[in-house]
Amino acid sequence: MATQQKLSRTPAAKTKATAGGKLGQIIRLLQRAKGATIDDLTEATGWQAHSVRGAISGQLRKRHGLAVSATPDASRGLVYRLPKAGGTR
Repeated sequence: MATQQKLSRTPAAKTKATAGGKLGQIIRLLQRAKGATIDDLTEATGWQAHSVRGAISGQLRKRHGLAVSATPDASRGLVYRLPKAGGTR
């Protein structure tokens, strides 16, 4: 029988979001001056709202260490923003 090889995983901090991928789309939308709402992000990616929130929390904040802020807006709801330089925490 063949033995199974364990796949080596790269450390989380060394992974990058591809510019052409969906995380890249999310980052670009969050870097706009007006930021982005969950509705903006679901429309752009085709993902469901819980998937977008998971990507912000898990991929952008935890894995990539980006400082994503969330600010309530009376007309738009919760608006997520990311500094232009892709600021880290």
